Amino acid sequence: MYKGVAVIGDRDSIYGFASIGLSIFPVSDSVEGAKTFRQLCKGEYAVIYITESLAAELEEEIEKVSESMCPAVILIPGIYGNTGRGLAQVRKSVEKAVGSDILFGGKD
Repeated sequence: MYKGVAVIGDRDSIYGFASIGLSIFPVSDSVEGAKTFRQLCKGEYAVIYITESLAAELEEEIEKVSESMCPAVILIPGIYGNTGRGLAQVRKSVEKAVGSDILFGGKD
């Protein structure tokens, strides 16, 4: 059984998610982030939100779990801004599911 939703990233970016009942996992670097991410992927959480900046450093780890149904890994912008990686991930997922880019019509 899944516990619910986890959020992982730098403390300042994810702290607010605790106020709406999500489990937060603040990490200070990519080594700690990779270890925490692997632990979260062991089946306890159905959805893992991860900041775009941390996701950029854990690309291989995220790619490994992206083929499975759970957990769903969703990129979110951090306090340092939006890199566009999250939107690109949504676009890629929709294209894979539908077979074409129905969201943007091929425009960036």
